[in-house]
Amino acid sequence: MKFIVSSSTLLFHLQAVGRVINSKNTISILDNFLFTLSDGEMTVTASDQETTMTTTFEVQESEGKGVFAVSAKMLLDSLKELPDQPLTFEINDANLEIFLYFQNGQFGFVGINGNDYPQRAPMSDTAKTISISSSALLNGINRTSFALGDSDLRPIMNGIYFDIKPDHIVFVASDSQKLACFKNMSVQTGLQTSFILPRKPATLLKNILSKEDGDVTITFDDKNACFRLSDFVLNCRLIEGTYPKYAAVIPQNNPSQLIIDRSVFITALRRVSVFSDQRSSLVKLQLSPDKLVVSARNISFSTSAQESVACSYTGDTMNIGFSANFLIEILNNIASQDISLQLSDPSRAGVITPVVNEPDEDLLILLMPIMLTDF
Repeated sequence: MKFIVSSSTLLFHLQAVGRVINSKNTISILDNFLFTLSDGEMTVTASDQETTMTTTFEVQESEGKGVFAVSAKMLLDSLKELPDQPLTFEINDANLEIFLYFQNGQFGFVGINGNDYPQRAPMSDTAKTISISSSALLNGINRTSFALGDSDLRPIMNGIYFDIKPDHIVFVASDSQKLACFKNMSVQTGLQTSFILPRKPATLLKNILSKEDGDVTITFDDKNACFRLSDFVLNCRLIEGTYPKYAAVIPQNNPSQLIIDRSVFITALRRVSVFSDQRSSLVKLQLSPDKLVVSARNISFSTSAQESVACSYTGDTMNIGFSANFLIEILNNIASQDISLQLSDPSRAGVITPVVNEPDEDLLILLMPIMLTDF
C-alpha cells in the first residue's frame, strides 16, 4: 500500500478521533488508530469499546488497499512537530513495516494487523432514526452538559437525556443540585421516544459539531446510538434505564421574581465569593424591591463581603442561599443579557431562565438552595 496525504489534514482528523482513546486500555490494540485505505479514501477509527469514532477523508494519491493499525501516541506526537506538507506512507503488506516520508526525512515503524481491531455491535431491527441540524444538537449539548452528574450510584444521571417528541426535542441534564432543561421547537421528528447519551460521547460531539454546518442523522436502539456527520461517525453505548420525570420537579408557582443583568450579576458573585467558605462557596442573596445584596462570610478565617446590585424584584422580601460556583456556571451558560430568577421560598429550588430566549428555543435551569445557618 502507498498513499500521500496532507499533514495538516491527517493531524486534524487524528486529533478529532484520538480523543476517544483512553489512557489505559484493557485491550492493547485500542491504543492504536485503525487505518482503512480503499478507492482513494482513508478511514481512521478510534475506540475504547464503549465509544467508537470514525472519520473519512480523501488522500492525494493511493496505490492498493488494506487495513492496518498504528500507535496513536507515536503518530500524533510525531505529526504535531511537522509543518504543513505532503506526507507519503509506504506500507509493506507482508510484514506491515511502515515508512513515512516527509520533506527533510522519514519515520520508520511497524504497524499491527487491523483485522484484530474490535468491531462495534450492529443496531437492532427496532432502531429509530431522526435528523437534527448540527447547530441544534450542539446547542442542546452545550446548554445542558454543565449540569451532568458524576455518580457511580446513579449512572442514569451521568448522561444527557434526549426526550424526543413529534414536534420538538428536550435535552435534560441534572446532578440533583442543578437541572438544565433545554427545549428546541425547530426539530420535527414525528416520533415519541428517548435515550440517554453518556458524558464522553457528548463531549466528543461538542468538539466536532462546532465545525459542522449540515444535518446530523441519529440512529439509536435500546443500547446503542450512531451519530452520522459529514466527515465523522460516532457510535456509542447508551446509558440504560428510566430517566426521572424531570418536569415533575420544576416548581410551578413562583410569586417572587428577580430580573438582573447577567454580566453584572456574575462579576458581583465572583468578587463576593472570594470571601465565602470555599467548600460550599455559599453566598446569601437578600432580595427586596429594586435591590439585591450579595454577601458571603467565612467564620473560620473571619472574612466577609457584601455588595449591592441594581435589579428589578417583585415579591416578598427574602433571604436565600446558593452556591456561587453553581450560580456562575449557570449564568455562563445563558446567552441572554438579562436573566430571571423565580422563587417561592428559601427552601425550594430557584428557576433561572433567560429574559429573552433565542427563536424556537426555551431554556430553564433549576438550582437547589443552601440553608443559611451561619448568617
